Amino acid sequence: MDGVGGAAVFFFCGPGGAHVMRACRCLFILLLFLHGGLVTVEAFTGTYGINYGRIADNIPPPATVVAYLKEAKIKNARIYDADHSVLEAFKGSGLELVVGIPNEYLKNMSTNEDQAVNWIKENVQAYLPDTHIRGIAVGNEVLGGSDQELAEALYGAIRNVYNALSKLQLTDVIEVLTPHSQAVFDNSYPPSSCTFKENVLQYMKPILDLFSKAGSPFFINTYPFLSYQSDPKNIDINYALFLPNRGVYDAKAGLHYDNMFDAQIDAAYAALEAAGYEEMEIRVSETGWASKGDEDETGATAQNARTYNYNLLKRLAKKRGTPRRPKMVVKAYVFALFNEDLKPGPGSERHYGLLKADGSIAYDIGFSGLTPSHASSSLLSLEEEKTHVAAGWC
Repeated sequence: MDGVGGAAVFFFCGPGGAHVMRACRCLFILLLFLHGGLVTVEAFTGTYGINYGRIADNIPPPATVVAYLKEAKIKNARIYDADHSVLEAFKGSGLELVVGIPNEYLKNMSTNEDQAVNWIKENVQAYLPDTHIRGIAVGNEVLGGSDQELAEALYGAIRNVYNALSKLQLTDVIEVLTPHSQAVFDNSYPPSSCTFKENVLQYMKPILDLFSKAGSPFFINTYPFLSYQSDPKNIDINYALFLPNRGVYDAKAGLHYDNMFDAQIDAAYAALEAAGYEEMEIRVSETGWASKGDEDETGATAQNARTYNYNLLKRLAKKRGTPRRPKMVVKAYVFALFNEDLKPGPGSERHYGLLKADGSIAYDIGFSGLTPSHASSSLLSLEEEKTHVAAGWC
């Protein structure tokens, strides 16, 4: 796609100034003819992505970050807004990007489709095709929370964003998404018994209906760290860290789990099945482990964070599914690229980064830190480089 030039666009659009204004749209038409047949734009390359949070005043500028991601061969990134300096930095990089509509926009956008159209024109369409925006995350962890009005607004906002994408002929290029926390579930143990909470299901059903129509995945934030932290006496930390352990047997499903990450994904699949959406794909929108926290935050250590993220990388590199969905390859965005010093909440919230704010590594999982030359991946060991290739980074 990077090699598609303006001349090729005008081949399909025809000459003339009026068509220049439609160059972006025509490029997407061109995609249908690549390689001699119809193609679908991939919203996620490989199995590994990164959440690029920026609630900080001391992290490197977006252009430096983009150079680093390219050197590290991380091809998928997600941001929580649509900051124009970030969108400009990603231009021409070839990296796949998911942008976000923050929660504070949802109530107005839910009742005004024109606002959704204008937002997409300004923050998405204006940067296509050079910036590879592949998804719009509408809100973040809205359902299962305490804000009833926000929950009521979520579906309307998603619907209007999807309709706006349709009007702009972008539904074949950009997915509409919304990430959920574990708070949407009533019970997740054993995984096969998981269902959506009744007070969530009334808002979830129309969203899932729309996503089924649109072909969008179900976005779930999966944190074994938080589960372990909430019950360290009864949860084996090795089970949470992908280390050897006895595992968990789900007698109802006849399935064995050797790690909590897979179990939490399959719990979400069980909830989707129970609600009537057994064909929907699940994609992990966030997962990670804090390298530091407050004194009462059990398990928040650099060693545990390294173990979790390194073993997660190896697990994703296998390009396999879960016990419940063995043929549905798991894809995940790791949280997060940087420690973010301005994030509110407990100390762990400011220590999820693979990198410290100055660009040095928080712990070693095979990445080198940010350097003036943007950290060549040649510093990786042969074993780690093979893992990166298998995960689809290279």
